[in-house]
Amino acid sequence: MASVLVPEIPAPGFSFENCRRNAFLAKKGFPAPKATKTGTTIVGIVFKDGVILGADTRATEDTIVSDKNCSKIHYLAQNMYCCGAGTAADTEMTTQMIASQLELHRLNTGRIVPVATANRMLKQMLFRYQGFIGAALVLGGVDTRGPHLYSIYPHGSTDKLPFVTMGSGSLAAMAVFEAGWKPNMSEEEGRKLVRDAIAAGIFNDLGSGSNVDLCVIRKGSVDYIRPYDEANVKGQRQAQYRYKSGTTALLSTKSFPVVIEDVSVSQIECPESMDTSS
Repeated sequence: MASVLVPEIPAPGFSFENCRRNAFLAKKGFPAPKATKTGTTIVGIVFKDGVILGADTRATEDTIVSDKNCSKIHYLAQNMYCCGAGTAADTEMTTQMIASQLELHRLNTGRIVPVATANRMLKQMLFRYQGFIGAALVLGGVDTRGPHLYSIYPHGSTDKLPFVTMGSGSLAAMAVFEAGWKPNMSEEEGRKLVRDAIAAGIFNDLGSGSNVDLCVIRKGSVDYIRPYDEANVKGQRQAQYRYKSGTTALLSTKSFPVVIEDVSVSQIECPESMDTSS
């Protein structure tokens, strides 16, 4: 009886076989592959009634813009969302895995999951992989203790701040925050400030671009606005490249007669029957 080949089911989560391969090749004297540069601007602020998260929508592959409308604000739970910068696949997988654990936690306890719980889960997971997961995150949410905003780095370190920026456009966005943020901002003021911070990243960082996404998290409600604004509006073409016949002067002309031979249908279907003696 012939044996049946059962396909091997990959283990869930992340695979680091290439890391072990690279370490082996490095011992043999081969140069280690260079890390891929990524580009993003993600921000978050605490305002009077909650948290506002913002992100651009450009995804890049080295110098190529691979996606102009990428979603970088990820769902974690009903009361919290997370912006991701770095490797897009890593941020997607990380937030999906933690969102699953948070839902199980909510079902087991029957309560709204605190934002600090999600922060602890994310930092412990990233620290376990020692930075090999390229996910820099901005976590924001509102629970029974009020609004919370965290920045989470790929190696697992975290900060709790009233306003935060991450990604390659973070310096431009931070300049806007440091100039305009103030405690107990209204929602409209917060939206405008986050929009201006993301726009600063879009206009001053080649890895950031396209639209501005916003996520406003309040106690009991969330507004995920996508897109909130198109910061880098494409300009209209000023001139037409179609010209009327005769615009360019002709110095000389030359014509050639085109002779079309009448070929029967039978000769077209059976080329070998054509008479080639002539």
